[in-house]
Amino acid sequence: MAVPARKTSKQKKRSRRGHIKLSVPAMHYDATTGEYRLGHRVSPKGFYKGKQVLNETKKEDNE
Repeated sequence: MAVPARKTSKQKKRSRRGHIKLSVPAMHYDATTGEYRLGHRVSPKGFYKGKQVLNETKKEDNE
């Protein structure tokens, strides 16, 4: 069984794990809708690059 000859120092261990972290999504303010949204994505109201690309249609269930 392999056993390390010396203890790994805190600095060595932390520098190795330095890239393991959560990344924050890049949120941008959309002046058309007044909301924050992810870049290169359609806003919840259906706008993309200041233009309406999706129509808001509400689905109603008649049961």
